Amino acid sequence: MFSLTVRDHMMIAHSFNSEVFGPAQKLHGATYVVDVSFYRPALDDNDLVVDIGLASETLGDVLKAFTLTNLDEHAAFEGRNTTTEFMAQAVFQRMAEAIRAGRLGEGARALSAMKVTLHESHIAWASYEASLEEAA
Repeated sequence: MFSLTVRDHMMIAHSFNSEVFGPAQKLHGATYVVDVSFYRPALDDNDLVVDIGLASETLGDVLKAFTLTNLDEHAAFEGRNTTTEFMAQAVFQRMAEAIRAGRLGEGARALSAMKVTLHESHIAWASYEASLEEAA
């Protein structure tokens, strides 16, 4: 299996709704380093997994919707705790939509899986990984 990973970051604010989160129930900020890994069993006709430029550009566009915003104010997240795990899946879903829409080029339609990892710090991170067929 071949893979290619691109990286970007987002700075957000949010709060959590459960005593399990302790002081993080209050509004606080986070800066996530975001890695998106693309997988396919064989390289395309240009010996690529995916166009790295289009992948980087698309990830940046996806993250712009969240960067410098309060996630508590996003209608799509109403009633949810925007944990690192939850946000990894949210980024995954938006990247999968972009692939289906052709934003990463026609060759990206042959990708078999993708993994999104949000690094909360140098000691903690969470990922969401799935087959792109499952995400359709």
